[in-house]
Amino acid sequence: MNGVQAAGQAPSTGPDRPAAPRRWLPWLLAGTVAWAVLLAALTWTSVRNDPPTVREQRTLAEAGPVVDRAVGALVAAAGDTAVLTPPEIERGCRVTPFADGATLIRGVDVFVAAGRERALLEQVADRLPEDWRAGVRVTSDVGPRLRADAGEFVTVAGRVAGDGRVRLTVDTGCRPVGDGYDVPATAAAGVEADALGEALRVLGAPGGPAPELVTAPCPGGGTARSARSAGVEATASPAAALAPVTRVPVLDVPQAYAYRRGPVTVVADLSGDQVVVSVNTACPA
Repeated sequence: MNGVQAAGQAPSTGPDRPAAPRRWLPWLLAGTVAWAVLLAALTWTSVRNDPPTVREQRTLAEAGPVVDRAVGALVAAAGDTAVLTPPEIERGCRVTPFADGATLIRGVDVFVAAGRERALLEQVADRLPEDWRAGVRVTSDVGPRLRADAGEFVTVAGRVAGDGRVRLTVDTGCRPVGDGYDVPATAAAGVEADALGEALRVLGAPGGPAPELVTAPCPGGGTARSARSAGVEATASPAAALAPVTRVPVLDVPQAYAYRRGPVTVVADLSGDQVVVSVNTACPA
């Protein structure tokens, strides 16, 4: 009878009788091995040939040249009063719950007449590469903001930093450090140092060590360069003090005074308690 075990008959799969051989096991093992080999091959091919799909696949060392080129494009778009600021590396962020990372930020300060900050942001957006999809958005709470994508998950932003000052930044976001960020190599400040020393002497500031030179590659070739002084005590009228070495000012407003000196532009930031002088070599037109 179906479903009834005859008396005295051992079950067909009991402990005294081995189970029938499972002939599909070798095929299952072979299929698993083949799948693992195929998956490994696809992964190797993807790593070698496919572009990164998330920021965490590009280290700080790999993103550094993208940032440098983006800064050069900003200088070229902003004009003569664009001042490069030193790169900053912010450590302590986490790429994953188990891996530390760092963020590279580079900046450009641009000085304009008060009231022209939005126009400057729009000018920069219009001059950036089309595939960056740059644009300026105006909101009631934060004012005009520039946003752009320089590629490789590198973000470009711009905002009003004060009357007559616009701050442009290039940001990698949190990345694996890799071999670290290599500052672009450059020759020592020459003409920039001479013009900076002259301006400081006119302002009555004592001579100091050679200025730090910050650079970025220009889109059409060449290098943008900025040499900046430490803050010096302001005279009664820094603009008036600088007038004897000035032919025609590039900018003469309460917040800043700028003039051409041969191939460079000298910018005196007058917005703080101390005067900060920068000398800039712009990108070729």
